[in-house]
Amino acid sequence: MPKDLFWGNSVSSVQTEGAWNVDGKGLSVYDVRKATSTSSDWHDAIDEYHRYEEDLDLMADMHMNMYRIQISWSRVVPDGDGEFNQEGIAYYDRVVDAMISRGITPMICLYHFDMPLALANNENGFMSRHTVDAFVRYAKAMIDHFGDRVKYWLTFNEHNLYFTDEAFHIAGYTSGDQSVNDLYTIFHHTMLAHAKVAAYVHQQFTDVKIGGMLAYTPIYPATSKPNDVLAAQQYDEFVYQNLNEVYATGHYSSEVMTYIQNHDIKFDWQVEDESTLAAMKTDFLAFSYYRTGTINADKLPQNLVPNRYLNVAFEQNRFLESNAWDWSIDPTGFRLAITDLYNRYHIPVFPVENGIGIDEQWDGEHEIQDDLRIQYHRDHIRAMKDAMFEDGAQVLGYLGWGLIDIPSSHGDMRKRYGAVYVNRTNIELRDMKRVPKKSFYWFQQILSENGDEL
Repeated sequence: MPKDLFWGNSVSSVQTEGAWNVDGKGLSVYDVRKATSTSSDWHDAIDEYHRYEEDLDLMADMHMNMYRIQISWSRVVPDGDGEFNQEGIAYYDRVVDAMISRGITPMICLYHFDMPLALANNENGFMSRHTVDAFVRYAKAMIDHFGDRVKYWLTFNEHNLYFTDEAFHIAGYTSGDQSVNDLYTIFHHTMLAHAKVAAYVHQQFTDVKIGGMLAYTPIYPATSKPNDVLAAQQYDEFVYQNLNEVYATGHYSSEVMTYIQNHDIKFDWQVEDESTLAAMKTDFLAFSYYRTGTINADKLPQNLVPNRYLNVAFEQNRFLESNAWDWSIDPTGFRLAITDLYNRYHIPVFPVENGIGIDEQWDGEHEIQDDLRIQYHRDHIRAMKDAMFEDGAQVLGYLGWGLIDIPSSHGDMRKRYGAVYVNRTNIELRDMKRVPKKSFYWFQQILSENGDEL
């Protein structure tokens, strides 16, 4: 394997830090969400705000050389667009410096769904161009401050989700009818924000790299019927390749723009937006990958926007095994995703999230035998190596997701991705002790050899 390959861990601030109301942090939309019968609130997470040294030691022990974190916008700008909070910035200074001292390269993501509450309430989140300007201001300040030490950046986690109905839950959207016009407006505004930040990076720095990131869930046709194949192709173009097209070429997909024109979609397009998008440059194409799915076009109603196809036509792949949450296990899909991205755009690709959620409990004494997790990562790393050595893809690294247990994206501690167990539940915080699982020692071994031997 290449000697400069990155191996590491990815997380978000809301799923790790806790400390939701200390050292001047403002409220985000997550901080006011209540616990449910199947999820925790977001006030404590795994308390990495106070335990990051311990967690970085565990990552170093696993021979990781990259950690992708997120800066909490509301921690460093409490109301989203006002004064900067120096205590919040100082926290990330400590974390970044602690990574570097351990030989761990930092990567920073600037937004992972946690809109400052003030911008959600006052501006309806990314429905507003004011929020775009506030984000760009915040992003530029963070890149200026950390750019001497942090050379890898992402703007939006899983950016294509803002082109699906998930946008109404992750973009600070507090009012509206969740129309197609609103969906396309949110997406366009976030893409303008990304473009402005990416252009700034390349204007101001020669050694800082920035990429776009997708949630990549390849969708196969459910059968070989042409309408299934067409629906799969359309979904892929709208939800995946449209974004990659912008990252790589500076303009939206011709198919998407034709659809917008034919259906008279209003998405706040302004004349200067064309030059804004054209000015961006992308250093790598990043993505998360967990599973694949299929689409049954027979379930599609007439005139449904392709962005919403999976709302009604998603089906499990009957040929694949799945975890307890019905997420299919498909390492071949991982290879296909890597190879297809590189073949299309010839830009280095970077899988920055990969993993499997498993319902696990620790008995307080014995090591958790998470053989399924070991098999999942072994098979996916093998698939990545096939994409590299058999298919010719240029890959920058492999980052697992939440390899120290964190609440899942919906706040559920039962769905654990980690090689390290964190002793808490949805209801009980307990002592949050970090306990290596069997997979911890597997990662430790294979990463000591740079993934050459699996």
